[in-house]
Amino acid sequence: MQHLSDRINRLSESQTIAMARKSRELIAQGIDIISLSLGEPDFHTPEEIKKAAHDAIDSDFSYYTHVSGYLELRQAISEKFKRDNNLNYSADQIVVSTGAKQSIANIVLSMVNPGDEVIIPSPYWVSYLEILKLADGKPVIVETTIENDFKVTAEQIAAAITPKTRLIMFSTPCNPTGSVYSREELKAIAEVVAKHEGVYIMSDEIYEHINFVGKHESMAQFDFSYDRTITINGVSKGFAMTGWRGGILAAPLWIAKACDKMQGQFTSATSSITQKAMYAAMKMDPTTTYEMRDAFKRRRDLVLAGLNDIPGMKTNIPDGAFYVYPEVSAFFGKKYGNYVINNATDLSMFLLDEAHVAIVPGAAFGEDKYIRISYAAADAKLKEAVRRMKEALAKLQ
Repeated sequence: MQHLSDRINRLSESQTIAMARKSRELIAQGIDIISLSLGEPDFHTPEEIKKAAHDAIDSDFSYYTHVSGYLELRQAISEKFKRDNNLNYSADQIVVSTGAKQSIANIVLSMVNPGDEVIIPSPYWVSYLEILKLADGKPVIVETTIENDFKVTAEQIAAAITPKTRLIMFSTPCNPTGSVYSREELKAIAEVVAKHEGVYIMSDEIYEHINFVGKHESMAQFDFSYDRTITINGVSKGFAMTGWRGGILAAPLWIAKACDKMQGQFTSATSSITQKAMYAAMKMDPTTTYEMRDAFKRRRDLVLAGLNDIPGMKTNIPDGAFYVYPEVSAFFGKKYGNYVINNATDLSMFLLDEAHVAIVPGAAFGEDKYIRISYAAADAKLKEAVRRMKEALAKLQ
């Protein structure tokens, strides 16, 4: 008899990972699949960072470090926050983990009790809700619209807060929408939270370096929000280091200590070699990320131009990350062969089977009338993917 815990049975598989797995299975069968499902830069890790990792191996930097990361790395992260974000975090306030996802899990498991309410603007990153399930927290979903560039307002946050609210989880730039919050928008939300003692903000800023509209703005920059904010970051997106697994958490000292304690019982410190690579990334001039950022902006425009030429696609202009998030309800009720399109999940499977293009349905992010398209792929692949999608969607009647 197979027996699994209720906890694992409640947990859903990541749909982004599931779609990537399906893509690999079809590719293994010899089918030419263009996968635009994962949020993974197609660039290589910078040579300077790779050299730091090689040097760490050669010098036998291969032993356990402090659970939160070796001191010099946390000091370098502290300096990065001051240099790039005007945030004053001491080394003791920083916890290095095996990716931003673990940093988020550390926060939720350290701060949320069963029944505590956590406000999550929708669309949201797939793992926010699933990590919250592990803590038996209660999600309070706040809907946004494409007309408002998928950004939650201070008024919506104020209306969602109750005496049971413990945490607000959101990202900027945002996955899956690419939305970027301005300083004024963040300040308005922070002012609302400041009025409610015991409410904290988890600000996921992993896409900091992929911002097409100017300087990245951090939620913790305001005096009245600094002690209420947990800043999440890492090296996966901005430095093309997804496989290295290097996440960063910066928070008030008591929260950082709690997360160190939590992490100490799960994974302990992240790889010592990854930490040396992260140190090199923190020391690099931020302008070294501009080439990748500019390439993503060009790809965004390329994809948007193609999508806007497809009748029924409704798009906005995302200001960061590397996703477009079109609304596709115009295709609902249409048919082709044995396919009947009732929602974005149906449409995504149709496009996988008929166009051989893998994307992720909006159900993964909160509402099944959108699709997420990652443009973290070469220009030629993006052009071909959009061409295939247009050809396949034209068959639906």
